[in-house]
Amino acid sequence: MKKILGLFTIALSLIAVAPAFASTDNTATIACVGTAVNTRETAISTAITTHTQAITAAYTARATALQQAYTGTTQAQVKASVKTAWASFRTAKTAANTAWKKSKDSAWSTFKNAARVCKAPASISDALNASSEVSGQ
Repeated sequence: MKKILGLFTIALSLIAVAPAFASTDNTATIACVGTAVNTRETAISTAITTHTQAITAAYTARATALQQAYTGTTQAQVKASVKTAWASFRTAKTAANTAWKKSKDSAWSTFKNAARVCKAPASISDALNASSEVSGQ
């Protein structure tokens, strides 16, 4: 009987103490994840701004090159210039998209590593939303 009573007392003690352990570092954990999210979002914001500027520059350069192409006097000149304008545009667009993808992936990777250090439960992280990011063109 004493053994059963002793086990019962221990069980009650654990039940009473468990919530205190569970919530002690919730605030610190949430703040840690919040810092990681802020760092990620800043990096993504910078990366998307850079991407947008690069895409805008590619379109501007294409427009200028095509405008110049149609000042040619022969069909062969126009055709060659148009081909070059579009090839340059594709190259610039691909480079911008590649840079965006690398920057985005780096931001998310850094975030995941930082969040892992926080030892936070998945329920307070928004990592499952990574697929909602702009993928590029």
